[in-house]
Order: sequence, then C-alpha cells, then structure tokens
Amino acid sequence: MTDLIRALSLWARLVFGTRSCRRYRTRTALHPTPAPAPAPAPVRPPAPRSPYGLDVPLNGDESALVRPYLVAYDQRQERARQRQRRLALVLAADFGFDLDTRDLHGLEVA
Repeated sequence: MTDLIRALSLWARLVFGTRSCRRYRTRTALHPTPAPAPAPAPVRPPAPRSPYGLDVPLNGDESALVRPYLVAYDQRQERARQRQRRLALVLAADFGFDLDTRDLHGLEVA
C-alpha cells in the first residue's frame, strides 16, 4: 500500500509539478538570454505651482472646488435682491412710497 501511494505521488509530481531546478539551470547555461535594455528614466510631471503666484485671477466657474449648492445659494440670494429692487421701484413709481433709507447728498431721505 505504501508503495502505491509513493508511486502515485511521484507520478503526480512528474505530470503536474514544475521542472526541477537542475534542468532549468542547465538550460539557461546552454542558452543565455541577452541582457535587457536599460529602462528609460521616468518622466516626472512638473512641480505643482501655487495659484497665488499667478498673475491672472482664478476663474471660479472652472474651479473644481465650487460646489453646486453654493452656486444655487448665490443665485437664490441674487433673485431675492432683484425682487426687492423691483418692489421698491414699483412702490415708488406707482404709489409714491420710498423704501430707500439711505442718505442722498447728505440729506436724510424718508
């Protein structure tokens, strides 16, 4: 029984196993491979520059840091200011109400 197991394991090693080291070494000694060509030096990207050193201002629309909810918030505020200006204009033109409380030429405006 032990001879059968030993024979099967030897057969399996011969069929499915890798080549022995002796065969591989003698094969490379008989047929040497040419030396590989030296690898080219890796190309490095340019060093990152600070945007504060640039002469041109940054465009906020092209920046990836602008979040869509911030743009929507700014648009809502601008629409609210526009509505207030239109309401003040309509009230002043049609009804004579002046909602502006700023000073005009140093005089108090009602």
